[in-house]
Amino acid sequence: TIVPDATIAEAAELMAKRRVRRLLVIKSKADDMHLLGIVSASDILHAFPPDVNPFAVQPRQSSEDFVAVHQIMNSNPLTVRPDTPIEEAAQLMRAQKIGALPVVRDGKLLGVITESDIFRVFASFFASREAGVRVTFALDKKEDAFDFVAGLTKGHAVHVLSLFTSVQADLPVCVVQLTGKGMEAFLEAVWKSK
Repeated sequence: TIVPDATIAEAAELMAKRRVRRLLVIKSKADDMHLLGIVSASDILHAFPPDVNPFAVQPRQSSEDFVAVHQIMNSNPLTVRPDTPIEEAAQLMRAQKIGALPVVRDGKLLGVITESDIFRVFASFFASREAGVRVTFALDKKEDAFDFVAGLTKGHAVHVLSLFTSVQADLPVCVVQLTGKGMEAFLEAVWKSK
């Protein structure tokens, strides 16, 4: 975080030191942080002349060094609540082409969720501590993925590690990770089912 009266040179130095691409601009009130805005690395780059790298180890002194963060920040950033579903935050970030969303409740800043956080969560959906096989297949539009997979796994000595459905090119797709001794028989049943 950074305060609104900090200079953009200070913001650039903090971003470089912490290896972050954005800072939340805050005002503290009685041990609570209130979000005033957000300033990104691209906001800072655009505030400096093209021949100055504000993120350099020793940037040259310029008049832009004394511009305050509040002068270039986005003072109306999109936010989410702590109970916002992760997929809703991901869709909002994708639709708005932004890399982070401040998390706010009752005007108080609680944190920030970034594209890296969302990527980590979605990657964990497919990660498993057990070795297994991932199978991806299309479903009929009215077909229930859970019922279909449950029916095929029955009697094949396999168990489901994860099951995920999505829509690709207007068709439902199922991604299932399985493990067990009956994997070959299960895969054969999948091929025969279509």
